[in-house]
Amino acid sequence: MNKKALVVFSGGQDSTTCLAWALKQFEEVQVVTFNYNQRHAAEIEVAKEIAAHFNVKQHILDLGLLNQLAPNALTRGDIEIKAGEDGELPSTFVDGRNLLFLSFAAILAKQLSYNHIVTGVCQTDFSGYPDCRDVFVKSLNVTLNLSMDYEFVIHTPLMWLDKKETWQLADELGQFEYIREHTLTCYNGIKGSGCGECPACQLRNRGLQQYEEVRKTVGR
Repeated sequence: MNKKALVVFSGGQDSTTCLAWALKQFEEVQVVTFNYNQRHAAEIEVAKEIAAHFNVKQHILDLGLLNQLAPNALTRGDIEIKAGEDGELPSTFVDGRNLLFLSFAAILAKQLSYNHIVTGVCQTDFSGYPDCRDVFVKSLNVTLNLSMDYEFVIHTPLMWLDKKETWQLADELGQFEYIREHTLTCYNGIKGSGCGECPACQLRNRGLQQYEEVRKTVGR
C-alpha cells in the first residue's frame, strides 16, 4: 500500500496533532476540511493558516446540508452550548457528522490514490458521541472498503488517549507550543487558550494543566 495519507482536518487541537503525527508517519500528506456552516467561520480560516504552516495541500468541501438535517449548537447560534446531562448527548453533537466526514474523505482519498485516512476521533474523551467510538470507525472502515472496492485504512492515533496524553503526543512530535497557541478548539471561536468556559475549553485546559505538571517534573 502507498505511504500517502489524507487527514480529516478542522484546525483544532486534535486534528492538528493528527496532522503532525501523519507527517512523521507518511511520505505524502494532504488535509481535507469540511465547511458545514459551523458556528464560527474562523475555524476554516485557522485551518487554512495551519495547513499553510505545515506546507500541506488542503481541500475544503462544502457539507452545509448538515445544518439543515441536524440542527445543533455547532451550526446554530440560537442553540445554547450545553454539556450532556442525565445521559443525554451534548447540544454540540451533530448526527452523522463523522459518518459523512469519513465517507467524503474516503471518496477524495481514492481520487488521490491514497489508501490512508487519519482522523482525530477519540473514545476516551468523546463526550458520549457515538460516532467517536472505535467500533464505529472499524465498522465504517470495512464498509468503505466494500463500497468502493478499494483498500482504505483509517488511522485514529488519539483513540485511546485522554487530553493529557494528547498534549504529551503533541510535545513528543515537537508541536506543543504551536498547538497550544495556534489551534482553535473553543466552541465560542476563540483561538489558543479559548474562552475557558465552554465544554471543549474545559476539557482541553484540564488536560493541559495535567500535562504541564508532568512537564515540570521532567524539566521541560
